[in-house]
Amino acid sequence: MDENVSGQIEALRTPDLATAASPRHPLAPLTPAEITAVVAAVRADPAFGPALGSASDLGVFFETIELLEPSKTTLREWRGDGAIMRAARANVFRNEEQGVWQLTVTLDPPAVATRQFVAGARPMIQLEQFIAIEEIVRTDPAFIAACAERGITDMSLVCVDPWSAGNFGLPDEDGLHLSHTFCWLRTRENDNLYAHPIGGLNVVVDIKRGKVLRIDDHGVLPVPMAEINYESQFRDSFRPPLKPLDVVQAEGASFDLQGHAITWDKWSLVIGFNAREAITLHDIRYDDRSVVHRASLAEMVVPYGSPEPGHARKNVFDIGEYGLGKLANSLKLGCDCLGHIAYLDAHLTTMTGEIYTIENAICIHEEDSGVLWKHWDFRTDRAEIRRGRRLVISCICTVGNYEYASYWYFRQDGAIEFEMKATGVINTTACIPGKPSRYGTEVAPGVEGHIHQHAFCARLDMAVDGECNSVVECDTEAVPPGPDNPYGNAFFLTEHTLHTESEGARRADPAKQRFWKVINSHALNHVGRPVGYKLEPRNVITSFLSPDGPSGHRTAFMRNHLWVTAYDPEERYPAGNFMNHSSGDEGLVKFIAQDRGIEDADIVLWHVFGLHHPVRPEDFPVQPCISTGFMLMPNGFFDQNPALDLPPDTNRASKRHGASSCCHG
Repeated sequence: MDENVSGQIEALRTPDLATAASPRHPLAPLTPAEITAVVAAVRADPAFGPALGSASDLGVFFETIELLEPSKTTLREWRGDGAIMRAARANVFRNEEQGVWQLTVTLDPPAVATRQFVAGARPMIQLEQFIAIEEIVRTDPAFIAACAERGITDMSLVCVDPWSAGNFGLPDEDGLHLSHTFCWLRTRENDNLYAHPIGGLNVVVDIKRGKVLRIDDHGVLPVPMAEINYESQFRDSFRPPLKPLDVVQAEGASFDLQGHAITWDKWSLVIGFNAREAITLHDIRYDDRSVVHRASLAEMVVPYGSPEPGHARKNVFDIGEYGLGKLANSLKLGCDCLGHIAYLDAHLTTMTGEIYTIENAICIHEEDSGVLWKHWDFRTDRAEIRRGRRLVISCICTVGNYEYASYWYFRQDGAIEFEMKATGVINTTACIPGKPSRYGTEVAPGVEGHIHQHAFCARLDMAVDGECNSVVECDTEAVPPGPDNPYGNAFFLTEHTLHTESEGARRADPAKQRFWKVINSHALNHVGRPVGYKLEPRNVITSFLSPDGPSGHRTAFMRNHLWVTAYDPEERYPAGNFMNHSSGDEGLVKFIAQDRGIEDADIVLWHVFGLHHPVRPEDFPVQPCISTGFMLMPNGFFDQNPALDLPPDTNRASKRHGASSCCHG
């Protein structure tokens, strides 16, 4: 072991463990000191450290480092009064070998505990590689010549977006780690590059070798040169501003945040974060009753609908191929979030093992959510009303041209809601003005946006009053006209319990108002029915990809709107662990082939929802937020409305329009 590395581990050991053993929750993300200890432990391992005689060789590169979450058994035995030994997962790779090492690393003492080499796997495209890929393309002589054919001579104004390449069976791409790029042009500093697509020109980059593999020139299209900007500096005028609408909490927020553990109203949970999924939520409880063990957005894919050369490859897994957490924004007070705000930083690592911190990566606040319940008795002229609040935990991540704003809401009636707001700039291509393809919309003269979808998959490790849960599919059926339905108005709810994983692969059915209920048969409510939580598929989409095509095969998780699997801590991602150039044979289809039992068991729900996006002119030059999501709603979990005990309250700051004071006297 290198003495410097050994000394670094020893110096880190005591303070790091002291920090981890104090009030930190065992599910809290790794600290910077813990991440540094992991890096040092990997570097100290003879299999992964610098090569002998090469002081400049760093050995392996780091794809991700994250907490190795304690087992459920360990967490059940933990009472908050002692330390749980913490450990980490680390994925590392070398440029000279085709594969990724999956490691587990202990922190006391820091050491590599287990290792597994996944041959042929490609790591996520790293944040540092974005700029490197752009520079590789812009300095390539053949690319410079192709730009010159299009009248472009100032290469400093050319912008190259590094897209993942998918897997299209091309012989010259076999065995390589690639980026398939798209190009645009700026006309001046800070100009909106997506208004000037360089159509028909795609460059394939060999990421590990750092060179251009191939230039695909599909023909010259005129580059649209009209400036269409969204930044305020380019506007000469604005509409008259509205009067201030302030969110004021004079007494502060109602939540209590201790490290990453938060309590608010009757809710408690732990907030996690990692480079791949971004926000993760753990041990979610209402009034100390467990609801969800772990919740996250585990994957997303954006398939585009154009078969035209180059564009047929646009089928990017923004979580699995890039890592959503690494692309999180540093949020700004009074802009991204309003009110009394708490922030959490995210600590991640570069490819070479240095710590970098995204300040204010997670925003926590509470907000008014409107009327929670109300009734007016017309006979007595008496009314009761309660306004609700919700706790909001959010982050915003930028993947190239697009922003994904994730919001987890916790409501006072026991419901959990996830909302994804999509904004940013649509992906554009060039077209002949007035003649867009059938696969897109012309959003400006010569600028086309292709039809596409955003498919998300939430991983919900359920724990409704404990880990022994079942899923019941609920359909509404009409009674055929006849003796049992003489007036033709009868309809009722049917319930069917899903028994095995193969049976648990389900699609929504709006004609039956289908929803799914997670129940615990060992806990009954006051009418003798199992307690439960309802998942209603309100924002599902239909995949238009052929399952036999290269993109359709890799997006197999889109084929169903619900998948139910038996819990396995290593089954973490719906399309597989390593998505770049993946075959499509991993993930949920492989999980459910085991056909394990899912009745009265520790189960995981995988809910697929999304956005179907035929592009509008109004989506350019910057897209207003469009929204999708889902809700987990108590269904028999409580004996009555859980928000009955909210005290009556009147907002004294409200004023009647035109009045100088509050309307309440």
